[in-house]
Amino acid sequence: MNLAYGVNERLLVGLEFNPAAEEVLPTLNYTLQFEGTSGFRPLLTLGTSSDRIFSPSGTRSYFLTCAQSLPGSRLSPYVSLNWSEWEDQLTIPFGMNWSIGPQWDAMVQNDGRNTHWLVTYKTSRANLSGLLVKGKYVGLSLGVKF
Repeated sequence: MNLAYGVNERLLVGLEFNPAAEEVLPTLNYTLQFEGTSGFRPLLTLGTSSDRIFSPSGTRSYFLTCAQSLPGSRLSPYVSLNWSEWEDQLTIPFGMNWSIGPQWDAMVQNDGRNTHWLVTYKTSRANLSGLLVKGKYVGLSLGVKF
């Protein structure tokens, strides 16, 4: 579970609670550059959170992510450079988001080791995602904006 507070339009600070691992960790996301509306000017973000799904308790990741919507399409690929405390090495997560419609997204993501699939239904105050983690574990994620 995550709780995040938008300090301003660039900075999100929060807490991540993982009851299975009995841990609470701080999170941070900072937008270095917002995506441009014309040409190639990708979104660039820096951040830290717990390491990947199924990582040992207390391990963190530190990442720089680059994302860019593809002009004339509903596709948005991303790639990250991620330092994994779990593996004590750099990993390269990547993925693609497909905006199916105004309220629906589909995403495939690779966390640097494993591939995960998501389908998300969005409203102005909430979103609900169905997940297929590692291509075999079914899950749900609910996000609510206060």
